[in-house]
Amino acid sequence: MQLYSRSAGTGLPVVLLHAFPLSSAMWLAQREGLSRSCRVITPDLRGFGGSRLGEDDPSIDLMADDVAALLDAEGVDRAVVGGLSMGGYVTMAFCRRHPDRVLGVILADTKATPDPPAARENRERIARAALDGGSDVLVREVLPTLVGRTTKERRAMVFGRVKGLVQAAPPGAVAWAQRAMAARPDSLPTLAALKAPALVLVGEEDELAPRGDAEAMAQAAPEGRLEVIPKAGHLSAVEQPEAFNAAVTAFLSSDLGEAARSLG
Repeated sequence: MQLYSRSAGTGLPVVLLHAFPLSSAMWLAQREGLSRSCRVITPDLRGFGGSRLGEDDPSIDLMADDVAALLDAEGVDRAVVGGLSMGGYVTMAFCRRHPDRVLGVILADTKATPDPPAARENRERIARAALDGGSDVLVREVLPTLVGRTTKERRAMVFGRVKGLVQAAPPGAVAWAQRAMAARPDSLPTLAALKAPALVLVGEEDELAPRGDAEAMAQAAPEGRLEVIPKAGHLSAVEQPEAFNAAVTAFLSSDLGEAARSLG
């Protein structure tokens, strides 16, 4: 599986993995803003954007291995790896499966705990609905939860952009990813075993992966710290890109300064 990827900048490699059911298009402001200080690599996870879905069974671990193969193709040995929501699940799987390739970790608006039974059942329901009726179920049920109150009230263009990305999601990828996320394991032990610094970000208005989940991840990681993004919901990187980029830049310069200098 060869993932389609957009990259910008040079120096310290920073991989950013997108949320469900979006694509690497969501990272536009990060490619523009962060590329001044690092090499930003933003792949489309399998089935989304320009990447094929393939015939494999749904698996977050497989998605993490796809990212490792992308780094091989890009000539990158070690990188800062981060993700938002579903991208965070893939990031934690990458840390579990490829720990020697991790220079640092960024976890945004995600959670380390597995789905309870009711959440798994709901994912399966949405998977079936997407296969039967396309993006309608995503627009009705998923889209309203992706952005915060402030974005809904004051940022019509941002909301419209997110809606367009949601509507572009292929039904097969939607179902595959929902089933992969439903089967993911508890990643708190993975975070406890991290030997790299971790930045945990959460939108102040995130109701899907609220502050309590973020605090649990930051506390689990030996070198973890938490930053709250004001007036943002679940898609903090899209809703408040300046604040998101500032937090990442500070993390890269303070916690990963030596690594950045060695690779810059």
